[in-house]
Amino acid sequence: MRDLTDGLPSYSIARQNRRALYDEATVHAILDRGLVAHVGFLAAERPMVIPMVYGRDGNILYIHGASTTRIIKDVSEGVPVCLTVTHIDGIVAARSAFHHSMNFRSAVVHGRARHVTDLDERERAMKLITEHLLPGRYAEVRPMLAKERKATGVLALTIEAASAKVRSGSPVDDDEDYALSVWAGVIPITTALGQPIDDNRVPSTAPYPSSLEAARRKFV
Repeated sequence: MRDLTDGLPSYSIARQNRRALYDEATVHAILDRGLVAHVGFLAAERPMVIPMVYGRDGNILYIHGASTTRIIKDVSEGVPVCLTVTHIDGIVAARSAFHHSMNFRSAVVHGRARHVTDLDERERAMKLITEHLLPGRYAEVRPMLAKERKATGVLALTIEAASAKVRSGSPVDDDEDYALSVWAGVIPITTALGQPIDDNRVPSTAPYPSSLEAARRKFV
């Protein structure tokens, strides 16, 4: 992935430059802790944005869906794709409506999609996508059937350019407003995985999978 601190393409220049970051480590950290990515693409000359699960392997992101879905069926080889991941950490309540904000971490990724046809890469991609949410899960379940592989399409997106934006901390009010008798501060927003609930058809002999606890630790 290109470090975008030099020769920034126009779409990578954030309006709030003080919150923009372009280093690989920051972008990867945001991607790795995300649950859902919103994927933008053009279909029949119309902009589309779809929430999707994903997996990362270095600077390659994998997404998958049913072979008949628009993003798999209609996306041509090499078409530009944009993928975003956002974490909301808190509501920032200021002394004026103008200075209200959110504490957040977000990453915007640009690249070109390609269809994954190599069988080994497809298998690796499916494992990465599954284990992005449940680390170690792929070894706990049965292998995919041939008909399931046929019904699933996989796209790879090599990260060509990316940027991150991060806001944290308290509201920043105008100096003269700090004397107002108005509450201001941050209302934290936390994301956590709850206690797993089985589907009432799990045999009593089935062991409790370690992937569930791994997921709860990952997304604390």
